[in-house]
Amino acid sequence: MDLVFGLLWLLTVFLEGVYCQGVYASPTVRIVHSGHACNIEEERYTERVYTIREGETLELTCLVTGHPRPQIRWTKTAGSASDRFQDSSVFNETLRITNIQRHQGGRYYCKAENGLGSPAIKSIRVDVYYLDDPIVTVHQSIGEAKEQFYYERTVFLRCVANSNPPVRYSWRRGREVLSQGSDKGVEIYEPFFTQGETKILKLKNLRPQDYANYSCIASVRNVCGIPDKNILFRLTNKTASPTIKLLGDDPVVVNPGQTVTLVCIASDREPTPTLTWVRNTETLPEKSVLNGGTLTLPAVTSEDAGVYSCVANNNVGNPAKKSTTVVVRALKKGRFWITPDPYHNDDNIQIGREVKISCQVEATPPEELMFSWLKNGRALRSSERMVITQTDPDVSPGTTNLDIIDLKFTDFGTYTCMASLKGGGIPEISIDVNISSTTVPPLFFSSLVPPNLTVPRGKSPLVTQEGDTVELQCLVSGKPKPIILWSRADKEAPMPDGNMQTESYDGILRIVNVSREMTGSYRCQTSQYNGFNVKPREAIVELIVQYPPTVEPVFTEIRQGLARTFPMSCRVLRAHPSRVLKYEWRLGSRLLNAGQFDSQDETEYSVRSLSREGYGEYSCDIINEAGAGRCSFLVTGKAYPPEFYYDTYSPLWQNRPRVYAFKLQWTQMNPNAVDRIMAYRLGIRQTGQQRWWEQEIPIEGMIQKGELITYNLTELIKPEAYEVRLTPITRFGEGDSTIRIVKYSGVRRGEEILMGAHVRSGGTSPINPHLREFHCSFEEEPICMFTQEKSDDFDWTRHSAATRDTKYTPNTGPSSDRSGSKQGFYMYIETSRPRMEGDKARLLSPTFNIAPKNPYGTTNSAYCFSFYYHMYGKHIGTLNAYLRLKAQTMTESPIWTLSGNQGDRWKQAKVNIHPTAAFQMVLEGVRGPGIEGDIAIDDVTIEEGECGDPPPNLRSSAPSNAPPICHLCVTLLLALFVNRR
Repeated sequence: MDLVFGLLWLLTVFLEGVYCQGVYASPTVRIVHSGHACNIEEERYTERVYTIREGETLELTCLVTGHPRPQIRWTKTAGSASDRFQDSSVFNETLRITNIQRHQGGRYYCKAENGLGSPAIKSIRVDVYYLDDPIVTVHQSIGEAKEQFYYERTVFLRCVANSNPPVRYSWRRGREVLSQGSDKGVEIYEPFFTQGETKILKLKNLRPQDYANYSCIASVRNVCGIPDKNILFRLTNKTASPTIKLLGDDPVVVNPGQTVTLVCIASDREPTPTLTWVRNTETLPEKSVLNGGTLTLPAVTSEDAGVYSCVANNNVGNPAKKSTTVVVRALKKGRFWITPDPYHNDDNIQIGREVKISCQVEATPPEELMFSWLKNGRALRSSERMVITQTDPDVSPGTTNLDIIDLKFTDFGTYTCMASLKGGGIPEISIDVNISSTTVPPLFFSSLVPPNLTVPRGKSPLVTQEGDTVELQCLVSGKPKPIILWSRADKEAPMPDGNMQTESYDGILRIVNVSREMTGSYRCQTSQYNGFNVKPREAIVELIVQYPPTVEPVFTEIRQGLARTFPMSCRVLRAHPSRVLKYEWRLGSRLLNAGQFDSQDETEYSVRSLSREGYGEYSCDIINEAGAGRCSFLVTGKAYPPEFYYDTYSPLWQNRPRVYAFKLQWTQMNPNAVDRIMAYRLGIRQTGQQRWWEQEIPIEGMIQKGELITYNLTELIKPEAYEVRLTPITRFGEGDSTIRIVKYSGVRRGEEILMGAHVRSGGTSPINPHLREFHCSFEEEPICMFTQEKSDDFDWTRHSAATRDTKYTPNTGPSSDRSGSKQGFYMYIETSRPRMEGDKARLLSPTFNIAPKNPYGTTNSAYCFSFYYHMYGKHIGTLNAYLRLKAQTMTESPIWTLSGNQGDRWKQAKVNIHPTAAFQMVLEGVRGPGIEGDIAIDDVTIEEGECGDPPPNLRSSAPSNAPPICHLCVTLLLALFVNRR
């Protein structure tokens, strides 16, 4: 029987073991969503992107498996997962945030663990979309402070709207849609310094039709169902920045408990200004009552005192501001001290000598302070032996003194200092000083003990580490015990609490979270308010704060190909202590090298013949007693991203009636930095679709820097737009990708260059080629299809006065564009090093066809070429203009030249040209003898017909083969296209 039970027990244990092995499992996790989502991208690299509109409900659920049941924890990379949880965690399967706000976007993590294996972690990125109402502000280039916007002034309307994704702006004047080039008096641009966040409408030299209603429409293209938002601004000849005035006295002096009313009145301006009040640039007291421009402060206290400012804003020019000071009358508790015999070296007060009793009171306002003295409750008048003075130049303001000449026993008694304010309303302050036979022996006051100050042994110097809490201590004695004042002894700097002096009643200065900047000498000294007017006692405490090394570089990415050799260097900028420093080089967690610094301040590690195992994150820890500073180097073989080439001829063409094709062109950024690029992965998808279609483009041989690579995209459905992604592939794997949008727009043969400009600039319709005038002010990045000559010495640079750095060449170049705007753009040649005298920069216009033949069989080939130039600086070289004809053989003829300093102003050049074939204009800047020779150009124009009133030029000529002008020609159109197929 025992054998049977034993077998049954063994069978039970075996079955339990099998069962348990099958039931226990490490956790797995995945994230599902509900609530309001605009878009959910499919999982990529273990992360999903969840797009939601601001104000909707975010609901994410973490589904897990495993036994025992895993514990689930939601966390967020920054801040808390929900405003309701301050520990940055939510221990729950479902994360729910109602009325989600923009700051709550970010990456959320779900972590599940049950003690078996590693925790399971999944993440999802939440992107909160929003569009705020746009705001239009108006500024004037000249006379900003004038009473109104005068005729013949330039006005800027700036539109701003916060959004995610980035906002697009459009302008309307009444019902008319404004666009660049639609009106000569209007320019629309995005200033460089705003990085695309604002759109500016520039009205040049106001005309009567410019006084109108302007609408700024902000759009995120209905992403997440967010509708467009717009704002209306009415510009009239009465539009002006606000002015205001304050009624009443300044300052306003009141007693505590009274009510203060401040009235602010704004002038009648358009638009009507809004009025706001602030106190000391901060918010108003909670009890404040606002009614339009009237601010009421009921039952004021001393805490309500301060400078109150009324600000008027109507989004035109700068806000107007007026301020007044509210003074709350007050008396604060006073102090007294006794000055001993000035003719003796000790601190004792002796009978028969002079004694001074000083009384100090803090009063607001100080000019209303009044003092009186009592002896034993009776008024004390100034006499030969009892001298009362109201001020003392040797002590702080608000002080009165009672000098007792030849102190006698009959002078014993209670002396009272009474302080009050003129006009009453504030309770008086009284301070009693007792001098009696019990406190004054025949020879001196034994009840007063002079102060003494020392630093305890071992408390200086005091060594601590950054982030710790430290206590600086001085021992003080005396009767009465004086207050200790702490200050910096080694430099004129505030104390940790922000004040220049810090009071301490026990002689201890406590510093929380000490930082390296707090290293130095601290002075502790006695205040004079312990009954003696003696020289303050003081002592010095040295504080030494140790901190980990500060190093550079903190992070660097290094891209290298296999079998390469390269060094990495980590440098110490500062550390304390700096005598004993160790370094450790690691790849991941593997120790590569370690050692100690001697006298050098950097350490270097070289990788010899990089292998696949050598890719990864290298770190160099430089260590002292306080901790470590780390340099990190990410070594990767990823290829740099390709760069799409936009300035191409005929990039887009019609293929068949239902489809079109696109010539994709690109160059490779730093192709020799890593291994040879073997292929590109081309991804293409219709805009708005989820699925990518991918294929590989093989590459033979090495790609040279600047080499143009071409691939034809065919079978693109009209009129759809496509998103194209290009990823380089090396032996290491995929590199960085580049994405662009290809848009279709119908074009005719011979006008393809216009479509290329359209795709590049992101417009909504092709540029109309039939123009009577070509004008370029360089406000947009494509610079009107101008190109740089590839065979010259250097390039022209597009810039604006607001962003150009003239630190090294301050006495050259323009201070604004031709129109006077510091935000407007122009082209200039930068003549600083490495430029040499005689170097040339050549800027080429687009290629223009001459006008077609008229019915009489002749052509009108007369055009006016004009531009503005700025040639200011003592080293100005030469500015040349050439006419380049693109006939069977290309010819180039000089038509205009100018050299030397022309002054700090813009001037216009005009010259007649008579091309006989397709032509380009060439603007050539030649560097002078020094760096103060920046030449600038702006507002380049080509108009049909002869120039009217051309200004005098140093040289102006037409080609010798130019035909005479035909006066019978009808109005001809300037056809703009590139003579290339």
